[in-house]
Amino acid sequence: MNYLSAIGLDWYYLVLIVPPLILSLIASSMVKSRFAEYDKVPSKKGISGAQAAKILMQENGINDVQISRISGSLTDNYSSSDKTLNLSDSTYSSTSIAAIGVAAHETGHAIQDKTGYGPLGLRHTLYPVANIGSRFGPTMAILGIIFGASTQNAQLYSICSIISKIGIVLFLAATLFYLVTLPVEFDASRRALAILKDTGTLDAEELAGVKKVLWAAAMTYVASALMAIGSLIRLLLLSKRGGRRR
Repeated sequence: MNYLSAIGLDWYYLVLIVPPLILSLIASSMVKSRFAEYDKVPSKKGISGAQAAKILMQENGINDVQISRISGSLTDNYSSSDKTLNLSDSTYSSTSIAAIGVAAHETGHAIQDKTGYGPLGLRHTLYPVANIGSRFGPTMAILGIIFGASTQNAQLYSICSIISKIGIVLFLAATLFYLVTLPVEFDASRRALAILKDTGTLDAEELAGVKKVLWAAAMTYVASALMAIGSLIRLLLLSKRGGRRR
């Protein structure tokens, strides 16, 4: 077996990994540029991201979620474990429509949590194993493939094969996590746009700008999912090729 291929320098990498990697870079750049563009557009009502989040949560009967400020830019997130909506420096006090859109998106996750949205619960369930799988799965799989292909000892080969399979299974959990994340994020953006419209927080022109920001952000999740799927397929193909060449 070609060991350079085993560690990723092969056509599998070029076909399965490079395209979503390029998409990820494009999406990341698009998010930053779209946010920067609409961060310069103040909301007509002059409310901040934190104020918008508070209004939207009150409209949906959410009274047990605390709005907190965290450092950074676009580091916004919702934590269901401690019922905290964390808004970054670029969102919390900004009155731009970009900031309000991001705050509304995170509020969408709080609404999902309150209503028991299934995919959100599944994502929380998958997270512990997916976190391990994302960090260690590919390394275990590749090392198992490399050392398995280089040994003539049947017992050692069996051990390497088991290690490789465990790594693939762990990364499968990570891939499922990325896939489940897609409906969670798209639904949060859908809810954000709907509640911004229904509450009159933003008008149609402002909502059009928010939609562009949220769409760009959604593409980063699509790219991550495609990257995970490509990586999983690549590991399976390398594992199969390694076993066939013994």
